[in-house]
Amino acid sequence: MTIYQVDAFTGHAFGGNPAAVCLLRQAAPESWMQAVAAEMNLSETAFLHPESAPRDVLPSFRLRWFTPAVEVNLCGHATLASAHVLWEAGVLHPSQPARFHTQSGLLRAQLQPGGAASKASAAPLIEMDFPCWMPAPAGINDSTPRQLAAACGVSPIACALYEGRWLLHVSNAEDVANAAPDFAALRRVAARGLILTAPLDTSGFVSRYFAPWIGIDEDPVTGSAHCILTPYWLQTLSPRNGWLQARQLSRRGGQLQVRRENGPNGERVWLAGQALTVLRGEWLGPQPRQ
Repeated sequence: MTIYQVDAFTGHAFGGNPAAVCLLRQAAPESWMQAVAAEMNLSETAFLHPESAPRDVLPSFRLRWFTPAVEVNLCGHATLASAHVLWEAGVLHPSQPARFHTQSGLLRAQLQPGGAASKASAAPLIEMDFPCWMPAPAGINDSTPRQLAAACGVSPIACALYEGRWLLHVSNAEDVANAAPDFAALRRVAARGLILTAPLDTSGFVSRYFAPWIGIDEDPVTGSAHCILTPYWLQTLSPRNGWLQARQLSRRGGQLQVRRENGPNGERVWLAGQALTVLRGEWLGPQPRQ
Protein backbone atom coordinates (compact mmCIF):
# COMPACT_ATOMS: atom_id res chain seq x y z
CA MET A 1 0.00 0.00 0.00
CA THR A 2 1.29 3.44 -0.97
CA ILE A 3 0.90 6.36 1.44
CA TYR A 4 1.23 9.93 0.24
CA GLN A 5 1.85 13.02 2.35
CA VAL A 6 0.35 16.12 0.77
CA ASP A 7 0.53 19.77 1.77
CA ALA A 8 -3.01 21.06 1.12
CA PHE A 9 -4.33 24.59 0.60
CA THR A 10 -0.89 25.80 -0.45
CA GLY A 11 1.20 25.95 -3.62
CA HIS A 12 4.55 25.40 -1.90
CA ALA A 13 6.16 22.86 0.43
CA PHE A 14 6.13 23.46 4.19
CA GLY A 15 2.90 25.44 3.94
CA GLY A 16 -0.77 24.63 4.22
CA ASN A 17 -2.05 21.59 6.11
CA PRO A 18 -0.29 18.23 5.69
CA ALA A 19 -2.49 15.17 5.24
CA ALA A 20 -1.66 11.52 4.67
CA VAL A 21 -3.57 9.73 1.91
CA CYS A 22 -3.84 5.92 1.81
CA LEU A 23 -5.08 4.34 -1.42
CA LEU A 24 -6.78 1.03 -0.58
CA ARG A 25 -8.14 -1.70 -2.85
CA GLN A 26 -11.08 -2.32 -0.53
CA ALA A 27 -12.53 -1.31 2.83
CA ALA A 28 -10.31 -1.74 5.89
CA PRO A 29 -11.22 -2.23 9.58
CA GLU A 30 -11.73 0.95 11.59
CA SER A 31 -9.26 -0.17 14.25
CA TRP A 32 -6.51 -0.58 11.64
CA MET A 33 -7.23 2.82 10.05
CA GLN A 34 -7.18 4.49 13.45
CA ALA A 35 -3.85 2.83 14.27
CA VAL A 36 -2.34 3.98 10.95
CA ALA A 37 -3.60 7.52 11.54
CA ALA A 38 -1.99 7.52 14.99
CA GLU A 39 1.26 6.29 13.42
CA MET A 40 1.19 9.04 10.77
CA ASN A 41 0.49 11.57 13.56
CA LEU A 42 -0.86 14.25 11.23
CA SER A 43 -4.03 16.23 11.84
CA GLU A 44 -5.83 13.94 9.36
CA THR A 45 -5.16 10.73 7.47
CA ALA A 46 -7.53 9.91 4.59
CA PHE A 47 -8.41 6.37 3.52
CA LEU A 48 -10.13 5.79 0.20
CA HIS A 49 -11.04 2.86 -2.02
CA PRO A 50 -13.20 2.43 -5.14
CA GLU A 51 -16.91 2.23 -4.34
CA SER A 52 -19.88 2.99 -6.57
CA ALA A 53 -23.41 3.78 -5.51
CA PRO A 54 -26.30 2.38 -7.62
CA ARG A 55 -26.70 5.55 -9.72
CA ASP A 56 -23.00 6.27 -10.20
CA VAL A 57 -21.87 6.50 -13.83
CA LEU A 58 -18.48 8.10 -13.17
CA PRO A 59 -15.79 6.49 -10.96
CA SER A 60 -16.33 7.13 -7.27
CA PHE A 61 -14.62 6.31 -3.99
CA ARG A 62 -15.44 5.73 -0.34
CA LEU A 63 -13.52 8.28 1.73
CA ARG A 64 -12.99 8.38 5.50
CA TRP A 65 -10.87 10.67 7.67
CA PHE A 66 -9.10 9.96 10.96
CA THR A 67 -7.18 12.20 13.34
CA PRO A 68 -4.58 10.45 15.53
CA ALA A 69 -7.38 10.06 18.10
CA VAL A 70 -10.80 9.80 16.40
CA GLU A 71 -12.68 9.52 13.10
CA VAL A 72 -14.28 12.76 11.88
CA ASN A 73 -17.32 13.31 9.68
CA LEU A 74 -15.79 15.91 7.36
CA CYS A 75 -12.30 17.11 6.51
CA GLY A 76 -11.58 19.63 3.78
CA HIS A 77 -7.81 19.53 3.47
CA ALA A 78 -7.61 15.72 3.43
CA THR A 79 -10.33 15.65 0.75
CA LEU A 80 -8.31 18.12 -1.31
CA ALA A 81 -5.21 15.94 -0.78
CA SER A 82 -7.13 12.79 -1.79
CA ALA A 83 -8.40 14.31 -5.03
CA HIS A 84 -4.91 15.61 -5.81
CA VAL A 85 -3.43 12.11 -5.33
CA LEU A 86 -6.05 10.45 -7.57
CA TRP A 87 -5.09 12.72 -10.47
CA GLU A 88 -1.35 12.69 -9.77
CA ALA A 89 -1.21 8.89 -9.48
CA GLY A 90 -3.19 8.45 -12.71
CA VAL A 91 -6.16 6.79 -11.02
CA LEU A 92 -8.33 9.50 -12.57
CA HIS A 93 -7.77 11.42 -15.80
CA PRO A 94 -7.45 15.19 -15.24
CA SER A 95 -10.74 15.69 -17.10
CA GLN A 96 -12.60 13.39 -14.67
CA PRO A 97 -14.06 14.77 -11.43
CA ALA A 98 -13.23 13.09 -8.13
CA ARG A 99 -16.39 11.81 -6.42
CA PHE A 100 -16.35 10.73 -2.78
CA HIS A 101 -19.04 8.93 -0.78
CA THR A 102 -18.56 10.07 2.83
CA GLN A 103 -20.33 10.37 6.16
CA SER A 104 -21.22 13.91 5.04
CA GLY A 105 -22.77 12.77 1.77
CA LEU A 106 -21.40 12.96 -1.76
CA LEU A 107 -18.46 15.36 -2.14
CA ARG A 108 -17.06 16.34 -5.53
CA ALA A 109 -13.78 17.87 -6.65
CA GLN A 110 -12.71 19.09 -10.05
CA LEU A 111 -9.33 20.07 -11.41
CA GLN A 112 -8.86 23.48 -12.98
CA PRO A 113 -5.75 24.28 -15.05
CA GLY A 114 -5.49 27.86 -13.76
CA GLY A 115 -7.07 30.48 -11.58
CA ALA A 116 -6.26 33.31 -9.23
CA ALA A 117 -4.82 31.06 -6.52
CA SER A 118 -2.41 29.33 -8.93
CA LYS A 119 -0.65 32.33 -10.49
CA ALA A 120 2.31 32.13 -8.13
CA SER A 121 2.72 28.36 -8.40
CA ALA A 122 2.66 25.57 -10.94
CA ALA A 123 0.19 23.64 -8.78
CA PRO A 124 -3.28 23.66 -10.40
CA LEU A 125 -6.36 24.88 -8.60
CA ILE A 126 -8.78 22.28 -7.22
CA GLU A 127 -12.41 23.19 -6.54
CA MET A 128 -14.48 21.15 -4.08
CA ASP A 129 -18.24 20.99 -3.52
CA PHE A 130 -19.01 20.90 0.22
CA PRO A 131 -22.03 21.34 2.51
CA CYS A 132 -23.11 24.84 3.58
CA TRP A 133 -23.41 25.22 7.37
CA MET A 134 -25.06 28.46 8.45
CA PRO A 135 -24.17 29.17 12.11
CA ALA A 136 -26.79 30.51 14.49
CA PRO A 137 -26.10 33.84 16.25
CA ALA A 138 -25.24 33.52 19.94
CA GLY A 139 -24.79 36.02 22.76
CA ILE A 140 -21.20 37.10 23.35
CA ASN A 141 -21.94 37.34 27.09
CA ASP A 142 -23.19 33.77 27.37
CA SER A 143 -21.11 31.46 29.54
CA THR A 144 -19.44 29.32 26.83
CA PRO A 145 -18.28 32.11 24.48
CA ARG A 146 -17.04 34.11 27.48
CA GLN A 147 -14.93 31.15 28.61
CA LEU A 148 -13.60 30.54 25.09
CA ALA A 149 -12.73 34.20 24.59
CA ALA A 150 -10.96 34.37 27.97
CA ALA A 151 -8.93 31.24 27.15
CA CYS A 152 -7.79 32.88 23.89
CA GLY A 153 -7.29 36.38 25.27
CA VAL A 154 -9.64 38.01 22.75
CA SER A 155 -12.66 40.32 22.93
CA PRO A 156 -15.23 39.19 20.33
CA ILE A 157 -17.71 41.64 18.83
CA ALA A 158 -20.06 38.82 17.75
CA CYS A 159 -20.28 35.06 18.01
CA ALA A 160 -22.16 32.19 16.38
CA LEU A 161 -22.54 28.45 16.81
CA TYR A 162 -22.94 25.43 14.54
CA GLU A 163 -23.24 21.97 16.12
CA GLY A 164 -20.71 22.52 18.87
CA ARG A 165 -18.33 24.59 16.75
CA TRP A 166 -18.08 28.13 18.07
CA LEU A 167 -17.22 31.13 15.89
CA LEU A 168 -15.79 34.22 17.63
CA HIS A 169 -15.73 37.31 15.39
CA VAL A 170 -13.04 39.78 16.48
CA SER A 171 -12.40 43.25 15.14
CA ASN A 172 -9.19 42.82 13.13
CA ALA A 173 -6.76 40.32 11.65
CA GLU A 174 -4.03 41.22 14.15
CA ASP A 175 -6.21 40.01 17.03
CA VAL A 176 -6.64 36.67 15.25
CA ALA A 177 -2.92 36.35 14.49
CA ASN A 178 -1.80 37.30 18.00
CA ALA A 179 -4.24 35.11 19.95
CA ALA A 180 -2.40 32.72 22.30
CA PRO A 181 -4.92 30.11 23.50
CA ASP A 182 -4.62 28.35 26.84
CA PHE A 183 -5.43 24.86 25.58
CA ALA A 184 -5.89 23.39 29.06
CA ALA A 185 -8.55 26.04 29.70
CA LEU A 186 -10.18 25.36 26.33
CA ARG A 187 -10.46 21.64 27.08
CA ARG A 188 -12.50 22.45 30.18
CA VAL A 189 -15.18 24.11 28.00
CA ALA A 190 -17.85 21.94 26.37
CA ALA A 191 -17.25 22.43 22.64
CA ARG A 192 -16.21 20.60 19.46
CA GLY A 193 -14.22 23.34 17.76
CA LEU A 194 -13.36 27.03 17.94
CA ILE A 195 -12.99 29.46 15.03
CA LEU A 196 -11.43 32.89 15.50
CA THR A 197 -12.14 35.16 12.53
CA ALA A 198 -11.96 38.77 11.37
CA PRO A 199 -12.41 40.65 8.07
CA LEU A 200 -9.37 41.02 5.82
CA ASP A 201 -10.94 43.59 3.50
CA THR A 202 -14.29 43.94 1.70
CA SER A 203 -13.75 40.70 -0.21
CA GLY A 204 -12.02 38.42 2.26
CA PHE A 205 -11.47 37.24 5.82
CA VAL A 206 -8.91 35.53 8.04
CA SER A 207 -9.32 32.75 10.58
CA ARG A 208 -7.67 30.27 12.91
CA TYR A 209 -9.15 26.96 14.07
CA PHE A 210 -8.62 25.17 17.37
CA ALA A 211 -9.83 21.66 18.23
CA PRO A 212 -8.07 20.35 21.37
CA TRP A 213 -11.24 18.36 22.12
CA ILE A 214 -10.35 15.93 19.29
CA GLY A 215 -6.58 15.96 19.75
CA ILE A 216 -5.71 18.92 17.49
CA ASP A 217 -4.67 22.04 19.40
CA GLU A 218 -4.49 24.17 16.25
CA ASP A 219 -5.26 22.95 12.74
CA PRO A 220 -3.02 24.63 10.12
CA VAL A 221 -5.78 24.99 7.49
CA THR A 222 -9.34 23.76 8.01
CA GLY A 223 -11.59 23.24 5.00
CA SER A 224 -14.64 22.20 7.03
CA ALA A 225 -14.48 25.40 9.11
CA HIS A 226 -15.00 27.32 5.87
CA CYS A 227 -18.35 25.56 5.44
CA ILE A 228 -19.34 27.77 8.41
CA LEU A 229 -17.19 30.81 7.64
CA THR A 230 -18.41 31.20 4.03
CA PRO A 231 -22.13 31.77 4.74
CA TYR A 232 -21.25 33.81 7.84
CA TRP A 233 -19.07 36.30 5.95
CA LEU A 234 -21.22 36.44 2.82
CA GLN A 235 -23.79 38.26 4.96
CA THR A 236 -21.49 41.30 5.15
CA LEU A 237 -18.69 41.02 2.54
CA SER A 238 -18.82 41.62 -1.22
CA PRO A 239 -16.93 38.90 -3.09
CA ARG A 240 -15.22 39.57 -6.39
CA ASN A 241 -16.50 37.33 -9.18
CA GLY A 242 -18.45 35.36 -6.58
CA TRP A 243 -15.35 34.23 -4.66
CA LEU A 244 -14.21 35.37 -1.21
CA GLN A 245 -10.50 35.28 -0.42
CA ALA A 246 -9.72 33.38 2.79
CA ARG A 247 -6.47 33.09 4.74
CA GLN A 248 -5.87 30.85 7.72
CA LEU A 249 -3.26 32.46 9.96
CA SER A 250 -1.64 29.40 11.51
CA ARG A 251 2.15 29.09 11.67
CA ARG A 252 2.18 27.21 8.34
CA GLY A 253 -0.54 29.39 6.84
CA GLY A 254 -2.99 28.59 4.08
CA GLN A 255 -4.92 30.22 1.25
CA LEU A 256 -8.42 29.40 -0.02
CA GLN A 257 -11.08 30.82 -2.25
CA VAL A 258 -14.69 30.19 -1.19
CA ARG A 259 -18.14 30.84 -2.60
CA ARG A 260 -21.74 29.74 -2.03
CA GLU A 261 -23.99 28.22 -4.67
CA ASN A 262 -27.64 27.24 -4.83
CA GLY A 263 -27.97 23.83 -6.48
CA PRO A 264 -30.50 21.01 -6.87
CA ASN A 265 -29.54 19.70 -3.43
CA GLY A 266 -29.79 23.07 -1.70
CA GLU A 267 -27.08 25.52 -0.73
CA ARG A 268 -23.49 24.33 -1.10
CA VAL A 269 -20.07 25.85 -0.44
CA TRP A 270 -17.28 25.64 -2.99
CA LEU A 271 -13.72 25.62 -1.62
CA ALA A 272 -10.78 26.14 -3.96
CA GLY A 273 -7.10 25.59 -3.23
CA GLN A 274 -3.88 23.94 -4.30
CA ALA A 275 -2.01 20.86 -3.11
CA LEU A 276 1.52 19.49 -3.39
CA THR A 277 2.82 15.96 -2.72
CA VAL A 278 5.91 16.12 -0.49
CA LEU A 279 6.36 12.43 0.35
CA ARG A 280 5.40 9.06 -1.13
CA GLY A 281 6.20 5.81 0.64
CA GLU A 282 5.32 2.13 1.01
CA TRP A 283 3.46 0.95 4.11
CA LEU A 284 5.45 -1.92 5.68
CA GLY A 285 3.45 -2.27 8.89
CA PRO A 286 0.58 -4.68 9.61
CA GLN A 287 -1.78 -5.04 6.70
CA PRO A 288 -5.57 -4.56 7.05
CA ARG A 289 -7.52 -7.71 7.85
CA GLN A 290 -11.30 -7.99 7.62
